[in-house]
Amino acid sequence: MQMGTNLPKVGSYNRAVVLEAIQVSDGISRVQIAERSGLTPQTVSVIVRRLLEDGLVVEDGSLPSSGGKPRTILRVDPAAGYAVGIHFDPGELSYVLADLAGQPVTMLRDAVRPGLAPDTVIRQMARTARHMLSRAGVPDDKVLGIGLACPGPLDADGVMNFPPRLAGWDHVPIKRLLEEHTGFPVTFDNDAAAAAIGERWAGSARSTASFAYLYLGTGIGGGLFLDNQIYRGRSLNAAEFGHITVMPDGPDCYCGNRGCIEALCCPSAIEATVRDRLARGEKSTLTPPPPTTPRSAAPGSGAPGSGAPRSAAPGSVAPGSGSPDHAAICAAAADGDPLALSVIREVADRLAAAAVSIVNVLDIDLLVLGGPAMHDVGHIYHEVIAEAVATRPLARRLHQVEVVTSPIAADAAAIGAASLVFHATYAPRLGALLTS
Repeated sequence: MQMGTNLPKVGSYNRAVVLEAIQVSDGISRVQIAERSGLTPQTVSVIVRRLLEDGLVVEDGSLPSSGGKPRTILRVDPAAGYAVGIHFDPGELSYVLADLAGQPVTMLRDAVRPGLAPDTVIRQMARTARHMLSRAGVPDDKVLGIGLACPGPLDADGVMNFPPRLAGWDHVPIKRLLEEHTGFPVTFDNDAAAAAIGERWAGSARSTASFAYLYLGTGIGGGLFLDNQIYRGRSLNAAEFGHITVMPDGPDCYCGNRGCIEALCCPSAIEATVRDRLARGEKSTLTPPPPTTPRSAAPGSGAPGSGAPRSAAPGSVAPGSGSPDHAAICAAAADGDPLALSVIREVADRLAAAAVSIVNVLDIDLLVLGGPAMHDVGHIYHEVIAEAVATRPLARRLHQVEVVTSPIAADAAAIGAASLVFHATYAPRLGALLTS
């Protein structure tokens, strides 16, 4: 059933349209806002006057005139509001205090000790957020809220549902608990969708109507903007690009499918592949883990059937024995190590196959690559994926899809978490015009 338009809300929607036009530009005049938004000059002037009175916008110089009065430049006032963004990764907490322009004021990272109870971790988040605000001298009345980017799936109330890499976190009401411990409203989303919103607010997609974000972190996910609106799906878990199948007979994935790019391309999968190939004797500057050695047997033991430990097979790998981690592998690939570079290029090829599927299905303008797992090898992923997107999609002759690496790739989810607050507060949303 089609919904009707709630006319009283048109005014607030138009206000959001004008504010967004100012925010995404590097300085814009009232005349330019009217031209780009389709609003009348009179409407724009009224809205801008109110934004100036509210302190959200400032006048900052003027544009050269071709005749008549010079056009005053409008910009968002960065100090008009702040948000704390928190990215909850299974192994690390990342924080950013961002101003209204989406720019980081301060950032920090904190390890998450394995086995901590959810409430302990959430209290740690709250203490750190409060500490950041205090050190930056930001008063509570300037804080628009806390943004939280965390592993999904999440339901509409901010309750975690069987997060795959967080044992003991099922049915944790993380939104409510963080609100209780901080005293601020909390806006939440999964880390990949938050990164996409951060890219829209402060990155390379500020003026792009339709784009997809391929997020490479501990896992692989995505975010999606269609016609200037974030698309979250029926259960708020759309754009799970990590579960596109690229190898039907590939390894099992925790989602229940086989050969997903998450199962083949996430950091732990890359580590396992390198570990296996080192164990087979492939040449590399990476240090292969030592083979498992037998423990000292008790006197008289060691006979067959005695239960004494046996030596590992030649070339075997002992878990936790110093095999190279994802960061070391990426650094080696960037330095030209043949094994590491081969593995990363295989991963890039699989990501490219998924990227082509994304472009074919969505017919977007832009594909953004980002996330902490891009570190050191982002240029390799970009090269391979951009070439595939330029040559393989069905509509390639009608329009080319741009592929870019996020300028905030490493901290995309934390900056995106703060941007969740700004987006929820100020971005124009078509749903706000509809009422039952």
